[in-house]
Amino acid sequence: MDFEPWWLIFIPMLFGLGWVAARVDFRQMLRETRTLPDSYFRGLNFLLNEEPDRAIDAFVEVAKLDPETTELHFALGSLFRRRGEMERAIRVHQSLLNRTDLPVAERDHAQHELAQDFLKAGMLDRAENTFNTLKDTRFALPALRSLVRIYESEHDWPRAIEVVKTLQGLVDEPVPQIVHYHCELAQTALAAKPVNAEATNAALDAADHAVKSFDAAVSRGGRARIAMLRAQLAQIEQNPKRERLYLESLLTTAPEYAGLVAERLLANYTQTGEAAQGLDVLSRHYAQHASLDLFNVVFRELRAQRGQAQAWRFAREAMRNHPSLLGLDRLLEVELSNPVANPAAGAPEAVPDDVRRDDAVPGGDLTLLRSLIHKHTQRLDRYVCKSCGFQPRSFYWQCPGCNAWETSAPRRLEELE
Repeated sequence: MDFEPWWLIFIPMLFGLGWVAARVDFRQMLRETRTLPDSYFRGLNFLLNEEPDRAIDAFVEVAKLDPETTELHFALGSLFRRRGEMERAIRVHQSLLNRTDLPVAERDHAQHELAQDFLKAGMLDRAENTFNTLKDTRFALPALRSLVRIYESEHDWPRAIEVVKTLQGLVDEPVPQIVHYHCELAQTALAAKPVNAEATNAALDAADHAVKSFDAAVSRGGRARIAMLRAQLAQIEQNPKRERLYLESLLTTAPEYAGLVAERLLANYTQTGEAAQGLDVLSRHYAQHASLDLFNVVFRELRAQRGQAQAWRFAREAMRNHPSLLGLDRLLEVELSNPVANPAAGAPEAVPDDVRRDDAVPGGDLTLLRSLIHKHTQRLDRYVCKSCGFQPRSFYWQCPGCNAWETSAPRRLEELE
């Protein structure tokens, strides 16, 4: 390549322009640094020294000295909210909204932050009003999700359903809890005096329509609840045939929920004089889908219908196949009432030949043994939420601890460990 004389002029010019640009940027940076208040650097120093309280005070002073620092206001407000200082968080975000020169995007952001402050502070009315103002902004999705939470906490199911439908119109995402919203409306209609059968059927029809839009696995609990509520309505209307139809449908479509309806199904058979047939149905179901709740019902009914020996035989077989302290607790209950193991219980009961008397637990204080086991099993005789770990004694479709839906399996804690 031939050397061109004009290179001698062009190349030094490039270096000179680069030097000038660097000097301009450096001077600009120095000017910006000089304009930062000393409180800003003190705040950074406190953060590095793990003194968050003093850092917050320093940054608050910066925000007072320079009201234009909107990002610092947002950071402070979020920090106050996380620390539970709701009054300070609300005050920070309201001060932003009071600025007349705040851009629309920043104003929407401040409204959203303020709505979250109200929600965490428990000021649901003010949170609801603020979130409603954001429906046509870029914060529409989080605002709608927060409104759903508010209406859930207030048990305002019609408005929760309305918001979920609006949410589904904006984004294609499943919201399976809408099935339970309709079921809650049906539950309310069933609890009315007199029972509002028309409203119950309308709510359950809407729940059926909603559940069809979800996969079978996603809506399994919702389908089970609909069947249980329809069975409850049939029972109130004194229609045992229809009640049995819905209850037995659970044994096929959602067998894991059988323990929740076993007593009602058995009572239905007893009402029609078919208690033995009902026991056979539950016993066959237990053989295929064992659960502690179902075990309790079958065990107790065996004692009532066929005597202690049959119940004892069933309990021993269940313990072999599914070892369980809760099952052992029920087995010891039988042993203590069995005259072979506990002569003080009364006159001996006729024991079949295939149940040997020496099969009973020999020696020892069975009363003490059962009291020790029973004390331990009280901890295991609970349901558990897989989301927050809350352990209620009764089954809930919505966890009382975290308000999540269908997070508790219809099985006791011991069965899940």
